[in-house]
Amino acid sequence: MKIVFTGGGTAGHIFPILAVVREIKRNYPDKKFQFFYIGPKDKKVKPLLLKEGIAVKTILAGKIRRYFSIENFIDILIRAPIGIIQSFFHIFMISPDLIFSKGGYGSLPVVLAGWVLITPIFLHESDASFGLTNRISAKLSIEVFTSFPVKKDDKMPLEKIISVGNPIRKEILEGSKEQGRKIFNLTGQKPVILILGGSQGAQRINDRILLALSEMLESFEVIHQTGEKNFQQVRKEADVVVSDNLKKYYHPHPFLNEEELASSYKSADFIISRAGAGSIFEIAANGKPSILVPLTGSAQDHQVKNAYAYSQYQSAVVIEESNFTPNFLLSRLKHFFSKPDELKRMSDKAKEFSRPQAAEIIADYLVYYLVK
Repeated sequence: MKIVFTGGGTAGHIFPILAVVREIKRNYPDKKFQFFYIGPKDKKVKPLLLKEGIAVKTILAGKIRRYFSIENFIDILIRAPIGIIQSFFHIFMISPDLIFSKGGYGSLPVVLAGWVLITPIFLHESDASFGLTNRISAKLSIEVFTSFPVKKDDKMPLEKIISVGNPIRKEILEGSKEQGRKIFNLTGQKPVILILGGSQGAQRINDRILLALSEMLESFEVIHQTGEKNFQQVRKEADVVVSDNLKKYYHPHPFLNEEELASSYKSADFIISRAGAGSIFEIAANGKPSILVPLTGSAQDHQVKNAYAYSQYQSAVVIEESNFTPNFLLSRLKHFFSKPDELKRMSDKAKEFSRPQAAEIIADYLVYYLVK
C-alpha cells in the first residue's frame, strides 16, 4: 500500500506528517506500507523525512504573495504549471493508493495532479481558518480533517469535515525535567520560562526579549529558542545586557531538536510562543500556561486567529506584537506567578483543549480506507 504525503511552506506542515507516519508504523506493523513525499525542495525537511523511511520527490511550487511582486507572475505562469506536470509524473509513476495533504502552497500542484489521476485525497487544515490552498484542496478531497472547529459561515464543505486536532509527535510528550536539567544546565533555583520564536518571525520576539531579559532573569530562568539565523546575534547582545551573576539563568539555543524540545516543555513552568497551530497543540498537550504572540502579517492572519481561538479556552493570553513591550511582558509574567491558582487553571484548561490522539485518529482513517 502506497501513501503520498504532501505539504510545504514551513516546518508546521512537515511535523504532522511525521506524526501520522509514526502512528501508522506503530499501530499497523503487520501491514506493508510505502511512504512518499512530494513537495518543494527544502534542505532541512528532506533529512527528517528520509529518517522516517519516506521517499522524497521534489517539485517546483508557486507561492501567491499578498502584495505586488514580479515573483507572483513567475510563480503563477512558470513554477506552478511546471510543478503540476512534475507532480503528475511522480504520481503516475508511484501509483499511490491515496494522497494525504497538509496544505501550504507546496501541496497544491500535488493535489491537482492527484485529482486528475483520480487518486483519493485526504486533507488536514491546521489553522483556525482555511488558507487559499486548502480552500481549493477541500473541494477535491474525500475527507477534511481540522485542528479547530469549523463554523458554518466559513463556507467550507461541512459534510466532509472531521475535527480531530493537530497531529503531534508522541515523542514530544515524553521528555523529562531531569533530562531538561542536563540538556540546558538548569539551576532549578527559579521558575523556568520557555521562549519559542517559531520558524518565522523569531527576530521580532528576540528583540523585545533582549530588552526585558536582564530584569526577567532577576525572577526567572529562561530557555530561549532564538532561531538559527539569529542565534549568534542574540547571544552577543545578551552577553552585553545581562550581568555576570545572572548569566547562569539564561540558556539560548538556535534550534531545539525533538529530544530537546520535549525536555524543554517538561522543564518549563510557562511558555512564550508564536501562534502556529503546531506550537499551540504541543503546548496544550503538555498542559503549560502560555502567552501567545501571533506573527503579524502571516497569511490571512492565521496566527492571530489561531491565538484568539485558543485563548477562548482560558488556557493562554494573547499579546499582539504592537503590545509586546518589555514592561507589559514583565508585568504579565509577575501577575501570573503571583497567582498560582490562575496558572493551575490555565494548565488544566490547556489539557482540556489538547487532542493528543489526532495523529492516531488520522492514521486509523487512512488505513481503514485502504483495507476496507
